[in-house]
Amino acid sequence: MTSFLAPDSPSPGDSALEAQIRRAEPCLWINPACTATPEAGAVTALQIDAAVQRFARAQNLLQQVFPALRETGGRIASPLLRASALQQALGLNEDEGQLWTQCDHLLPVAGSVKARGAMHEVLEFAEGLAVAHGLIDAHSDLAPLADAPARALFAQHEIVVGSTGNLGMGVGLIATALGFRARVHMSQDAKAWKKARLRAHGVQVVEHEGDYERAVHAGREAAARDPACHFVDDEQSRSLLLGYSAAAADLQTQLHQAGVRVDAAHPLFVYLPCGVGGAPGGIALGLRERLGAHVHCFFVEPVQSPCMLVQLRAGMAQHPSVYDFGLNNRTEADGLAVPRASLLAAALMRERLAGVYTVTDDALFAHLARAHAAEGLRLEPSAAAGLAGPLRLVRSAAGRAWLAEQGLLSQLPQATHLAWTTGGALLPDAEFAQFLERGEAVIHRQAQGEPHDKH
Repeated sequence: MTSFLAPDSPSPGDSALEAQIRRAEPCLWINPACTATPEAGAVTALQIDAAVQRFARAQNLLQQVFPALRETGGRIASPLLRASALQQALGLNEDEGQLWTQCDHLLPVAGSVKARGAMHEVLEFAEGLAVAHGLIDAHSDLAPLADAPARALFAQHEIVVGSTGNLGMGVGLIATALGFRARVHMSQDAKAWKKARLRAHGVQVVEHEGDYERAVHAGREAAARDPACHFVDDEQSRSLLLGYSAAAADLQTQLHQAGVRVDAAHPLFVYLPCGVGGAPGGIALGLRERLGAHVHCFFVEPVQSPCMLVQLRAGMAQHPSVYDFGLNNRTEADGLAVPRASLLAAALMRERLAGVYTVTDDALFAHLARAHAAEGLRLEPSAAAGLAGPLRLVRSAAGRAWLAEQGLLSQLPQATHLAWTTGGALLPDAEFAQFLERGEAVIHRQAQGEPHDKH
């Protein structure tokens, strides 16, 4: 069980920050509890390594059930891109660091950052069933899970999840591919094309009025009534979080191959879009475990849905909602439209996360359009959120004050800024065209000198 700590003491200027939050204005919050030597918490290094090994043991299986993974040998991996043209388009100077993107919007099967977490939890559940029924030995290759006896076993079980879209997509597609029945409870914030894609793959979609929290609650209650049902709990699942953490091993290898150093003289700043917190929390956890104190992770949230910001700012003795601050939790970044953060993720991030910043929807659309024009990236609005991070850090008063305090201002010319792009490759053409049109309209207004959220 998670042990809750006393609320953190308010930092200087906290009342001004709260006013910005309540007015839904873009802001940057620096986490005063972040430390170079965080406590171990609820997830261990051994568990992270076990997740990496499970993915390795699943490669032969995944090549069988997902033809798209044959080219990668069954690996769930995305490219690391040096985004020099996008850096120029964003206005980040070379003496402020280099911009890279981790292109999780291109992850196979699910087309989003949720692929690793969803894949890991479904694999772990399937492996447990197969071991319990004598189909495989513990810690063995998972290829036999594609055979008829395993599929017959899995057909007797259902996997359920509550989601605004991308997690449901990942869990639903992966579960049905292995032979499970799958049901996804989705909020009204979820995009219609995501619901249609799931149904086309034989996934039962249950729609709910209200927000993400209601969909998760409905899924959790339905699963609790059926002993043959496994609920993928986006708010409380260690298995999901461990699946996300495995991304750090791939990134470490990619950075080495690209000649990118991460040390005291070469800091790495990582910008992660945040919904309930599981995916960015798992990634940040893995990165801190692999790369140590010289990686500095920031979460980014919509101005109307800053659930992790208000959670970490309040401290772990409380569980606030964005509605408590007069916000409406409405944003075009549907995957980030979450009113209350995961306590599991928040507890792990309390001493590991450098800070949280917020962005307007207009900024998301403008960066989406810039990313496409400069690098050909096909992003959904939530996936463009990380692109606001570098300028927010190096140009804002709060960011520069933190950089100076950490002794990092002089290291900026050798720094690496990594924006994690989390979804969009599966967007229908018509939907993406509308996003581009809106983003280009925002950029045009900015060029005319209208007030806007520049960063």
